[in-house]
Amino acid sequence: MQLDFDLKGPPPSSPLEPEVLSVGAFTRRMRSVVESQFGDVWVEGEASNVRRQSSGHTYFTLKDATAQIACVLFAGQAAQLRGVKITDGDQLQIFGQVTIYEMRGQYQIVVRRVAEVGAGALQAKFEELKRRLHAEGLFDAARKKSLPAFPQRVGVVTSPTGAALRDFLNVLSRRQRGIAVLVSPVRVQGRGAAAEIAKAIKELARADANGLPRVDVIVVTRGGGSLEDLWEFNEEVVARAIAESEIPVISAIGHEIDFTIADFAADVRAPTPSAAAELLSADQREVLDRIRAVHLRMNRVVGAVFERQRQTLHGFQRTAVFQAPARAIREMAQTLDRGSDNLLRSVREAATIVSRRIETMAARLDRQDPAAKIASYQRDISSALDGMSSRLMLRKQHLASECEKSAAVLEALSPMKALGRGYSLTHRPNGGVVLRADTLTDGDEILTTFADGVARSIVSTSAKPLRLAGLKK
Repeated sequence: MQLDFDLKGPPPSSPLEPEVLSVGAFTRRMRSVVESQFGDVWVEGEASNVRRQSSGHTYFTLKDATAQIACVLFAGQAAQLRGVKITDGDQLQIFGQVTIYEMRGQYQIVVRRVAEVGAGALQAKFEELKRRLHAEGLFDAARKKSLPAFPQRVGVVTSPTGAALRDFLNVLSRRQRGIAVLVSPVRVQGRGAAAEIAKAIKELARADANGLPRVDVIVVTRGGGSLEDLWEFNEEVVARAIAESEIPVISAIGHEIDFTIADFAADVRAPTPSAAAELLSADQREVLDRIRAVHLRMNRVVGAVFERQRQTLHGFQRTAVFQAPARAIREMAQTLDRGSDNLLRSVREAATIVSRRIETMAARLDRQDPAAKIASYQRDISSALDGMSSRLMLRKQHLASECEKSAAVLEALSPMKALGRGYSLTHRPNGGVVLRADTLTDGDEILTTFADGVARSIVSTSAKPLRLAGLKK
């Protein structure tokens, strides 16, 4: 990488006045240039002068035969790198940001990841794939399938010549005989092995469609090794083949401390191939002990049932039926005859009671004849209608008489009678009655009602006495 350091800054305002930087300003400018040019880098070397502070920060030097650089691993980042312990002499690959510690003017690397030599890039790839598949939900517990309690056939995806298969078969045959094993031979290391492993898992998961005997569980296994040796089990194609299998999958790869992406995708992780065999098989001695215990409990239960039945049978044998069956039959015949007589007597009595009830109900029905009731109701209604008609006529005559009397009174009190005797009624056009002459003014219009009509007049006060002008019928 070619670096172009530009530390001059803006041109001075005058050749006679060069720009003078303080140490802090110069260091900050150097830091800006270094961080912008390098950013994050991977660096390999030997760790030395490792110091762990009480704050949790770790300081060390990474060196080789020609140079060295200061490094710092802060406590917060160290907590995320679980299990990482840096000691003097370790050959490491570190990943971090190149910067300058201004207080000492020293350039250093702020470490974010630490890996053994050769494992740094692979470990970063491992973490990235693990994070992506986890976010996709491929490792969710809800997707995990339970293992069968007593599998009849197990499919094994592994190398046919590896120690992992031998260990698995030895433990399986020692603990439980009779479990069939179907081996799908694959390469477990090297380029292209991941595709073989994924294909074998898919074939066993759909054994019926591929002309293979159906298996109850699939075991993906191999022996231990370095990160590079186990890398084919960290490929995405293997993880997806495991997750898509409808048959439960056990991952038994490497040793107990080894973890692969296949372990996270599998339904169950076994720390070793032998542990996988133990998960699938029951110890024959334990099974036999359980069978013996169940057998003893069944014997006790069945024996108790037989004893109760035996006592019941003995009780029957002591009864009169078994002691003297002929006498018992005769007594039963007599009991049957007596029961028959009682039954006939009861039937006759019941028939008599029913006949009496029928006669009583018939008489009651005769008394409750609907035709007679209807005729009686019709007579009552006719009589009521006649009475109502008479009362209505009387009421009508009474009201007519009252109306005639009221009309005579109204006629006698009517103002029209007084008009017939020469009186008149004066009122205004709006209907108001004129009671006094002094309430009228010159020009007022008045109406005078006589017995034979109405006259309209205009009031005039210029002549005495008051005279009416414009008399009109």
